[in-house]
Amino acid sequence: MSLEKIFHLKENHTDVKTEILAGVTTFMTMAYILAVNPNILSESGMDRGAVFTATALASFIATCLMAALSNYPFVLAPGMGLNAYFTYTVVMGMGFSWQMALSAVFVEGIIFIVLSLTNVREAIFNAIPMNLKHAVSVGIGLFIAFIGLQNAKIVVDSSTLVTLFSFKSSIKNGTFQSEGITVLLALIGLLITAILLVKNIKGNILWGILSTWILGILCQFAGIYVPNPEAGFYSLLPDFSNGISIPSIAPTFMHMDFSKVFTMDFVVIMFAFLFVDMFDTLGTLIGVASKADMLDENGKLPKIKGALMADAVGTAAGAVLGTSTTTTFVESASGVAEGGRTGLTSLTAALLFGLSLFLSPIFLAIPSFATAPALIIVGFLMLTSITKINFEDFTEAIPAFICIIAMPFMYSISEGISFGVISYVVINLVSGKAKEKKISLLMYILAVLFICKYIMI
Repeated sequence: MSLEKIFHLKENHTDVKTEILAGVTTFMTMAYILAVNPNILSESGMDRGAVFTATALASFIATCLMAALSNYPFVLAPGMGLNAYFTYTVVMGMGFSWQMALSAVFVEGIIFIVLSLTNVREAIFNAIPMNLKHAVSVGIGLFIAFIGLQNAKIVVDSSTLVTLFSFKSSIKNGTFQSEGITVLLALIGLLITAILLVKNIKGNILWGILSTWILGILCQFAGIYVPNPEAGFYSLLPDFSNGISIPSIAPTFMHMDFSKVFTMDFVVIMFAFLFVDMFDTLGTLIGVASKADMLDENGKLPKIKGALMADAVGTAAGAVLGTSTTTTFVESASGVAEGGRTGLTSLTAALLFGLSLFLSPIFLAIPSFATAPALIIVGFLMLTSITKINFEDFTEAIPAFICIIAMPFMYSISEGISFGVISYVVINLVSGKAKEKKISLLMYILAVLFICKYIMI
């Protein structure tokens, strides 16, 4: 059977070359998770090598399921933010063992599977008004761009919360050859990617990543970039000194501890994972699908049940393998920006996650300053959805604005959705527009639940 028949390429106005390129692009913008996730989870006491293998396998399994169950170009992997919550809040903050934290992720995944089968998550997706869906896309765009700026160290911490990186200071304190040059390379990479985009070069985002990485390697050979592992600046050259070998998954596989499953602390942790994963996933699906024009005339995603099921099964499988919550990645937008429209995009990315097990030195060598320009450009592309928001009606525009600014400023997709839903319901209710807008009962329930969440925090 041909790829055309399996993935309905013509029907989705795409072709094999475009889909494969989109899958490679999404993978390249997400490859950092293969390095970052083991680093974060190892601080909880987990084996770094085992977490690397678990990360690659969980991403492979969940993304294959996405291709098979929904035929959408979304890619899944252990989520950023959720891995930090796992390590720094649950294990280091609350004193749970990493085995218990894994069991909370597993239980969350099982509950997700049940919710996906009973249409609860689908109903929540469909209840959110169209203008708010466009706002989610815009908010995610700003959020992605902000992550890119941070990854490249273009934006850094300061007394004003964030500020622009200072080249003068880096030259003065002797860090230019490690930190300063990577910021400069990221800025050059951003310009390269932007020019490629303007010239409509196929694969512009992927070529931007590779160009930036190659420039970095040339700088390393020339002595302009000097690796400083202690400060987090590693060699840009793949390290094959240990040959090609897959790290054993044995130290984390099936190491869940259910001894505290009936305690209140366990329930609170499990629901925290559940809440953030649910609304991060819904936000990502809304934002990326909206940008790809996959939503129907009623703002619904036709095969959302398959997408949500892939996410749910991926989470449970990831916990068994030994990694934190597996979720739909917002970086999927980079593949969509390249023209990816079907499961062939996600299948391509999934195969690359599988391949990464054997070629881990190459993928672990891709620096964050090389993928940062891609995230910033994808942020710009998602921002264009702002033109679809109705700014003439303030009862629509103000909640949309609140949703948009909450995501980057609160560093959370789920918080943006929470604030967007609460403000939409309250503003329309108090201004007497609720009946006219035909706000669904589920929107009222969500608003109350979100308000209760903030009262309890």
